[in-house]
Amino acid sequence: MEIATLGGGCFWCLEAVYQMVEGVEAIVSGYSGGQTKNPDYRSVCSGSTGHAEVVQISFDPKVITYPEILDIFWICHDPTTLNRQGNDVGTQYRSVIFYHSSEQKRQAEEAIQKASSQFSSPIVTQVEEQKEFYPAEKYHQNYYRTNPEQTYCHYVVKPKIDKYLKVGFKVKK
Repeated sequence: MEIATLGGGCFWCLEAVYQMVEGVEAIVSGYSGGQTKNPDYRSVCSGSTGHAEVVQISFDPKVITYPEILDIFWICHDPTTLNRQGNDVGTQYRSVIFYHSSEQKRQAEEAIQKASSQFSSPIVTQVEEQKEFYPAEKYHQNYYRTNPEQTYCHYVVKPKIDKYLKVGFKVKK
């Protein structure tokens, strides 16, 4: 197994899409990239901790590669908006790739170059070394699957899932 850690707005959105991806074995929503030890949702949402909402994805590289994980990342969010995704605004919603190795860093930088032609504005996705990861509270895990009719899920998460399905990438059976 390999691990990818990605931030692209609310972690519920990324989690819901990556749960459908063939080769993804586990996903944990959480927080990375800040200076506060053991942050919680309230402190991260305040913007005072420096953390981004992220998903940590465990995947089988024999089934799906890290570059393919990143290809899906560009589908799931808008990497051209600084510190925001739709109505979610703040550094906690920034577009960021936390790399776990020098090879992942290289591949992330290449992926940004490759994806830049897909967008009319420059990509602002940060590439940072993964240091600390803090799992989010239990009620944030598997959020969309347990709350599909919640308003945010219906109007924000579901369209991202539909966009992913339309592209026709690897979907679990």
